[in-house]
Amino acid sequence: MPDGVRPSSRRHDAAMSSSNPSRSEPPRVVLLRHGETAWSLAGKHTGLTDVPLTAAGREQARETRSVLRRLALADPLALSSPRARARDTAELAGLGRPETTELLAEWDYGAYEGTTTAEIRRTVPGWTVWTHPCPGGESAQSVQSRADAVLEQARAAEHDVVLVGHGHFSRALLARWVGLAVTAGIHFGMSPAGVAVLGYEHGREQIMSMNIQAVPR
Repeated sequence: MPDGVRPSSRRHDAAMSSSNPSRSEPPRVVLLRHGETAWSLAGKHTGLTDVPLTAAGREQARETRSVLRRLALADPLALSSPRARARDTAELAGLGRPETTELLAEWDYGAYEGTTTAEIRRTVPGWTVWTHPCPGGESAQSVQSRADAVLEQARAAEHDVVLVGHGHFSRALLARWVGLAVTAGIHFGMSPAGVAVLGYEHGREQIMSMNIQAVPR
């Protein structure tokens, strides 16, 4: 059991079981961002605040089942941020009750929690979470260290892994998978209930698909 992970009573929904014993490729890592919340809809930075999914967000999560089925995941292990919006997304997407780890928590925005980029830029022109600090919050280096720890655990898994989490942290994982600095996450996109697939080509890490959505928005 990975460090910092809370055990689950069941691995995943039976509908998600697609184990293929003849498959020779290394296990894949799938990223799933939580569905819409009132704060994500408003563009507010949502770190440690436990904002629930909206009705639309819950439907987005349910629709994601079709995306995950098409991936034919091999007996996937689901890991989730402890925030309810991530855990609920995992369950609604057919992944069962996931194991949780704080390593998958969203960026801690400190004093900027609950504010929009436009509001922050009134006092800090040009601010982005990727290029500027969050007073009282988490540094890019800290986020990079967490991302590396998550990916180390995922690479060691014997089955496909689904990491259910948040927008900025999922983009950090995308960057680190291909060896880029976490700040390169600014160039990737992960919409609510978006799915990304991380895998390999000729033994080298590759972003196979990114921001797949059951219903494009």
